[in-house]
Amino acid sequence: MKTNLVIVKAAFLCYACVGVGFASARGGNTAGEGKMMDTVVCKSDPSQSYALYIPAVGNKNALPVVYFFDSHAAGALPLRKYRSLADTYGFILIGSNNSKNGNDWAATENIWRHLSDDTRSRLKINLNRIYTCGFSGGAKVAGYIALKYPGVKGVIANGAGLPDETAPADFPFSFTAIAGEGDMNLTDLVAFNAGLDNTRTRHRLIRFDGKHEWAPESTMNMAFAGLQFDAMRTALIPKDNTFISQYIAKSNARLEAYSQSGQWIKAGQECGLSINFLDGLTDEVSRFKRNAASLATNPLYRRQLQAQDALLVTEQNTKAGYAQHFQQDDPGYWMKTIKDLQAKAGVRSTESQMYQRLLAYLSLVFYSFSNHLINSNENIEATHFVDLYKMVDPTNSEAWYFSAILHARSGQAQATENDLLRAAVTGFKDKDRMLRQPEFKNLPHPINFSRIEGRMGSK
Repeated sequence: MKTNLVIVKAAFLCYACVGVGFASARGGNTAGEGKMMDTVVCKSDPSQSYALYIPAVGNKNALPVVYFFDSHAAGALPLRKYRSLADTYGFILIGSNNSKNGNDWAATENIWRHLSDDTRSRLKINLNRIYTCGFSGGAKVAGYIALKYPGVKGVIANGAGLPDETAPADFPFSFTAIAGEGDMNLTDLVAFNAGLDNTRTRHRLIRFDGKHEWAPESTMNMAFAGLQFDAMRTALIPKDNTFISQYIAKSNARLEAYSQSGQWIKAGQECGLSINFLDGLTDEVSRFKRNAASLATNPLYRRQLQAQDALLVTEQNTKAGYAQHFQQDDPGYWMKTIKDLQAKAGVRSTESQMYQRLLAYLSLVFYSFSNHLINSNENIEATHFVDLYKMVDPTNSEAWYFSAILHARSGQAQATENDLLRAAVTGFKDKDRMLRQPEFKNLPHPINFSRIEGRMGSK
């Protein structure tokens, strides 16, 4: 099998939206203080909505705001995950229920205009402290908005960088990249962050033990703290010596723990992040600079750093080796390769996170091929890549949804229903998409959609 497909980075299209009323006006106390509102409908366009969390402090005064963009249009998901941080920092959190992978930039701009206008009309927002945050494709949306619309003071890019072809430059906003050690986009973010070293953009990279996913609350806490330090440094808010001292104490404790356990790379990352946060705010930054200089001469640190760099080279070379097999009908090769990667990723070692990234990379590639071929009605070729997609990422709902479409096109009603059940159990929640899918409407035996909907959310 030969194809001339261009592998494009894409992500999964399922999303969820729960309707909850919103009853508040700009100013004064609101009904939503300290509570979640999953769906606030935009007054100028009822087809658009967003999730909203107003911190416990209320909205009597203008507050900083973080606009979230999830790759699946699940606006409430990050708000529920980080609402305790909103209470800690006094941030309003807003999550788009319309922004998702697959939208073009014109649609993204339309979503942002309605989102921005509606929230500004309802809420007291500190216009000097507007931030955007996104995951995966949503990270690119967060960056696109900051690049396109002046006034955004900071971007938190979780699991991906700025829009494709964006080169490091002197941006008018701070840039915080976040990635799991098993995230297939980690190497790209490492390279982009290094490129920003040659610019005047305030930037940092925060890594966590995880995969391609929204960061843990503790990691996002570091990103939010960075926004606070940036605001102090630029005199948007007064310098908070108590906040600074508390951060220093916690950073020193982490640094000591990393040093005691021989995690020298993590120690170096801790020093670098603290220098980034504290520079220009306190003389205590000099202690972290001395620690960083000492680490640079530590042979154990240098050995670990060399090993890490060697793994990144191996990872890039391995990806290049996969490329020649993407356009070949070689299931035996892929079965052996995937099983080998899965086995190695499951063994705790210095290389295991590289194998996790390679699995995630293959999942993304097989998704891209599958999506393109299904949309082009090239069903035989699509079946090959969907089978690989299910093999490399069996807990991904989109792989099973694609499989259901192909089974429906061949008239296999029971296999279609089984795939949809598997998709529901693994996280698929987009009932409207399923009910609109034309392939599911004309099968010889009707699908029991109620049974499938009953399994949604069971994961």
